[in-house]
Amino acid sequence: MASDRDILPDHIKPLNYNLSLHNLQYGGDWKYDGLVKISSKVQKETDEIVINVKDVRIASAEVHDASNSAVASMKDVSYDEKNQRAHIKLSDRLKTGDATLVITFEGSMNDKMAGFYRAKYTPIVQANAGTPKVGDHHYMFSTQFEACDARRAFPCFDEPNLKASFEFEIEIPEDLVALSNMPEKSTNKGSKSGLKKVSFEKSPVMSTYLYAWAMGDFTYVEAFTERKYNGKNLPVRVYTTRGLEEQGRFALEHAHKTVDYFSDIFGIEYPLPKSDLLAVHEFAMGAMENWGLVTYRTTAVLFDEEKSDARYKQRVAYVVAHELAHQWFGNLVTMDWWSELWLNEGFATWVGWLAVDHLHPEWKVWSTFVAEGYQTALTLDSLRSSHPIEVPVKSALDIDQIFDTISYLKGSSVIRMLSNHLTVEIFLKGVGDYLKIHAYGNATTNDLWNALSNASGQDVRTFMDPWIRKIGFPVVTIAEEPGQITIRQSRFLNSGDPSADEDQTLWWVPVGLKTGEPAKVIHSALQQREDTIREIDDEFYKVNADQSGFYRTNYPPARLVKLAASASKLSSEDKIGLIGDAMALAIAGEATTSAMLSFVQSFQDEQAYVVWGQITTSLSKARSVFSDNKEVSAALKQFALKLVSPATEKIGWDFPEGEDYLTGQLRKLLLSYAAGAGHEGIIKTGKEKFAAYRAGDKKAINQNLRATIFNMVVSNGGKEEYEAIKDEYRTTTSVDGKEICLVAMGRAKDAALARDLLDFVLSDEVAVQDCHSGPMAIASNYETRGEIWKFLKDEWDGKMKKVRDSATVVMDRWIKSGLNQYSDRAIEQDIQAFFKDKDTAGFERSLAQASDYIKANASYKERDAKRLLEWLSANGYA
Repeated sequence: MASDRDILPDHIKPLNYNLSLHNLQYGGDWKYDGLVKISSKVQKETDEIVINVKDVRIASAEVHDASNSAVASMKDVSYDEKNQRAHIKLSDRLKTGDATLVITFEGSMNDKMAGFYRAKYTPIVQANAGTPKVGDHHYMFSTQFEACDARRAFPCFDEPNLKASFEFEIEIPEDLVALSNMPEKSTNKGSKSGLKKVSFEKSPVMSTYLYAWAMGDFTYVEAFTERKYNGKNLPVRVYTTRGLEEQGRFALEHAHKTVDYFSDIFGIEYPLPKSDLLAVHEFAMGAMENWGLVTYRTTAVLFDEEKSDARYKQRVAYVVAHELAHQWFGNLVTMDWWSELWLNEGFATWVGWLAVDHLHPEWKVWSTFVAEGYQTALTLDSLRSSHPIEVPVKSALDIDQIFDTISYLKGSSVIRMLSNHLTVEIFLKGVGDYLKIHAYGNATTNDLWNALSNASGQDVRTFMDPWIRKIGFPVVTIAEEPGQITIRQSRFLNSGDPSADEDQTLWWVPVGLKTGEPAKVIHSALQQREDTIREIDDEFYKVNADQSGFYRTNYPPARLVKLAASASKLSSEDKIGLIGDAMALAIAGEATTSAMLSFVQSFQDEQAYVVWGQITTSLSKARSVFSDNKEVSAALKQFALKLVSPATEKIGWDFPEGEDYLTGQLRKLLLSYAAGAGHEGIIKTGKEKFAAYRAGDKKAINQNLRATIFNMVVSNGGKEEYEAIKDEYRTTTSVDGKEICLVAMGRAKDAALARDLLDFVLSDEVAVQDCHSGPMAIASNYETRGEIWKFLKDEWDGKMKKVRDSATVVMDRWIKSGLNQYSDRAIEQDIQAFFKDKDTAGFERSLAQASDYIKANASYKERDAKRLLEWLSANGYA
């Protein structure tokens, strides 16, 4: 309800924005002048205009009637900085009806990756003469308006359900390129020599956060859709700064096919006359779905066939699909208010993976989703400090922290659960109906449920509402009797101690029982606290077939042994779920680490990359928690070494021509993990390859093994190796090279080098968007992770101020990356005390989650250390 929202007065409804920017100043204050004409409907008489602004100063304002005659002018303007609004007092009272607000203003092209901002870069070829340059850096310019930053660029009614159409004009150097949501309409001479004015076609109605423009020394690669839209094949382009355009071809091939695919499955043609993708050199998020002009972090859209790690292929394909899905779900139909952000992000995540699976069935991406997306969501949602998928949001300024794992990954996981239940075909039929009904408007979660209920004939809202509006998820605990099982649901917390008040939700739980010989899936649902399933095959059964339901399952210990012996009947998703559940239950005290280790021992001959990924993730978690217990830590390292060595030695170092993508990913994973477990032969070979590489033989290291070998040599070296990778960071021309180097530098085992890295990532040499890569890498380094908390405290009012003053999301990533891995109660208490009197706006939720993680880790360590050591000793590892 509107009363639950802190929104603008409803006196004026915008209909169309005609925005013109000129007098752009490159350097100094980076100012520009603007004129915006907002065609509007005055819905209530008023003598004041309340409009959103931030870091924008209004110079004048007039109101014109339908005949373009001025009927009121600005008498005074005051700014509500806290709520990011300007109150424009008028000389005369406005009557209801049509009116045009004419506002002149001054803004700035900031360096905060929000609003209309500048991004610095170093060209790889000669830049055009008009490209802005200050010192050694050249600049491009683009916008980032989601969630509430259109107001940083121009005065506007910056709320998602105040949709309007947009026209745009900008004056730029004549040898540069301007882009916006719509195609270019005209180019004319500028106000002085060397400048031109570029204007764009009028857009359909959309929310302000989807409005976009960019300018710079851009070039592009182009393709066309295979389908025709209004009789034409649509142009699809990937734009980059000059010299990088060929690295956009992989994204381009996926983009035009994805546009056609979504047009088919939604039953609605792509609604705009063009689709542009733009690589932005400094970008806080992964990408942004601006309608018709999607912007991307460079590593999410560029791929160099000769230099890039193959793992970035899947990332590019997925991010392209995710953002293009938004062109329908989010842009054509937009959530009514930020509370329903999950409608945009959860759906785009699920259907993005659906598109990648359609284009690359050989990648088996749903297994990857279960290993990376689904498991990550379960881990975060097992915290007391989690939040429901649909979060009540009173002020839009609170929304940034909801752009998180719950909205994206839990949201997509429950959509996957629902689509599997209804069938993907019926689910997409309902989605298509929803999009047609609400096209060019706004919608709520209930609107989606209604469309899906009509398509399926089921009461979707009733069984899905608890998943969306309640916090957490269940663990299904199984008790066995001959020929039958009893299943019981209860709230799962990683602390293992939900109170009665915390355990009141009854979820609709799809059981998905896989059983029999040959195995088949029997579908039913647990909709009460407890139920009994009869006629069970005692030899083999597995609940939650293919991990389609969003919950954990707790089997009797003897059943895990039987499941391990029945691995041939389990899908990769089944195995990932069983291993992930075993580890999570050990942390919560509902099972033991030794049970998890016993289970994963049986997968020594596993061949699936995604399963090995979950094995190593679970082992790494145990090794991390017990890292300060020398006996347990050493024994776990021996366990890991024995487990991974046979598969690693078998797969070797070479990448045969024509090898499939997943085998290549498995090689990297096994080599990395074996080296981390102390495999002397692997480490020796890695050092030899690195020495040859440094001596000038750049082919000594396969492009897919840069991260593996760089990590390996820094982890097993000293300052010399660390400095060599720092030099590599400074000289690499690979689009993914800098990210790889920062992570590798975090593997140094010397505290002084860890501190140096933390200093380095906050220097001008590292883009703010990448500075969290340092703490992220150090956090997984058992020897030096304590340096992160020391650094945060020591530099809070010093170097960390740069992070806090940049995008809020970057500070939030420091907290998430740097603090979640501790397992020491004293550190948790120190964190609480330190932040007690600090302004934590924008990352307070992540601090609460870090506290939950640390306390659960500490309890797990205290509870399980003794019996874990006993098991490791009994099995010859200690």
